[in-house]
Amino acid sequence: MTIALTPLISLIAGILILIMPKLLNYIVAGYLILVGAVGLFGSAGINLSL
Repeated sequence: MTIALTPLISLIAGILILIMPKLLNYIVAGYLILVGAVGLFGSAGINLSL
């Protein structure tokens, strides 16, 4: 079983925004940087399996 990275990050970010709305700017910026890096370099090196 593998876990997709983007939906997991989205879920965590959504929960954090609900708990602490002041973190919205940092969460969005971090998410965009992470998704951009995965898009540029690919996710071949990232393998989350359970």
